[in-house]
Amino acid sequence: MSDFSVVGGGVGGLVVARRLAASGATVTLFEASDHLGGTVARHEVGGIGLDAGAESFAVRGGGVSALLGELGMQEDIVAPAPGPAWLQPVTGTAVPLPATALLGIPSDPLADDVVRVVGLAAAEQAALLDARPVDDVPATLGALVRGRMGDDMVDLLVAPVVHGVHSQHPDELAVARAHPGLADAVVSAGSLGGAVARLRAAAPPGAAVAGIRGGINRLVPALADDFVRRGGDLRLGTRIDHLGALGALGGTVIVAAPGVAAPAAPGRRIDLVTLVVEQDELDAAPRGTGLLVAAGAPVGARALTHATAKWAWLREAAAGRHVVRLSYDETPADPVAAAVADAEALLGVELPIVVDAAHVFWMRPAAASVPSEVVAVGETVAGSGLAGIVAHAERTAADLLAR
Repeated sequence: MSDFSVVGGGVGGLVVARRLAASGATVTLFEASDHLGGTVARHEVGGIGLDAGAESFAVRGGGVSALLGELGMQEDIVAPAPGPAWLQPVTGTAVPLPATALLGIPSDPLADDVVRVVGLAAAEQAALLDARPVDDVPATLGALVRGRMGDDMVDLLVAPVVHGVHSQHPDELAVARAHPGLADAVVSAGSLGGAVARLRAAAPPGAAVAGIRGGINRLVPALADDFVRRGGDLRLGTRIDHLGALGALGGTVIVAAPGVAAPAAPGRRIDLVTLVVEQDELDAAPRGTGLLVAAGAPVGARALTHATAKWAWLREAAAGRHVVRLSYDETPADPVAAAVADAEALLGVELPIVVDAAHVFWMRPAAASVPSEVVAVGETVAGSGLAGIVAHAERTAADLLAR
């Protein structure tokens, strides 16, 4: 009999299982498929080993960096190239994102780089709305920004940024999940713009995200190897459809797989097309490290990452070629052809030589409402993003051990 059974071998399941095993507990991890990591995966495109899912993590909280340090990967943490991301607005050419913003929310709605995106009328309306006294803070980020800065600020600027970071529309994203200190900062500052200015000033210097030399996917085998080294029992290809299947031999059960403890709500499909191209004009990184795309823009992609401009290690591995990643909320009829056309439109550069391309997709699970007696980790309860998933899994392990 195990002290703990973990159902699901995504990053959340691996982190909680490893932490419990490190305490000396006996832990069995069950994964239905033949591989671990969930959407954190690897593939080869043009002979280059690349991330097939997440390619960075938020540095806030320091949880992911601390975990990588424990796994002996501290020296492999890398920062992206400096410089702003870009935005493809509904009309016109791409522009750099406003410099003094948080999730696209500007500290100064009347700043030139904000006006360039939303227009002068919308910027002036935002300044007037945000000058009103603060009564309360709505539950969702969209409602907060709409009330304090207007619809155009949400639709034209905040929505594409939030979608790129959280894969959710701000109208669906809880304020606390978007930024845990935002609600209190709005109340204390007396305005949304003032809250953004305070939070940005309090943030540590440097990039908000980091990566791993060789790809984020390296985290998965490192976690699995350390779990097994600490005595963990890893069982691939073992499906657990309901918790009763484990019986009394499972000990305390931690669910890290959608739908095991409660019916899974329909998730959202996300498609990723990766292109390896030859084009010297991209050496100058004409759109920095990539673009976010406003809804209604004349391309199907919702975001583009110029990965070889973003990561020095990848630029070296690509040996003069360029890696471009495009993500989609709606699957194109011909994903590769659509990605090439969208990349040319967004980058403003023709791509006549496509060395190789790959199309993958995954289902992003909806938030789950699990019974109170069930211990759950992973994206369904912690939200998207490695920082949140790792932090939640570590807290869950600590709570279980404290019992």
